[in-house]
Amino acid sequence: MANILSILIGLVALLLGIVPFLPFMAWGYWFVTPITLVGAAVGALSRHRSGRNLNLLLAIIFAIRLALGGGFI
Repeated sequence: MANILSILIGLVALLLGIVPFLPFMAWGYWFVTPITLVGAAVGALSRHRSGRNLNLLLAIIFAIRLALGGGFI
C-alpha cells in the first residue's frame, strides 16, 4: 500500500514539475522537490522499491535543473 501511495505522490510531483520546466519558472522546483522527498520517505516504508526509486530519480532531476538555473550554489 505504501508503494502505491509513493508512486502516486511521484506522479503528482512529475505533473507539478512540468510547469517549472518552462524558462524563468525554475524557482517552482523549490516547491516540487520536497514533495518527491516525502514520496521517497513513504516509499522507504514499503517492501517494493519502485516508488522510492521513482521519487529519488525525480528529486535528482529536479535538483539538477534547479542547479542549472542558478537556484542554489
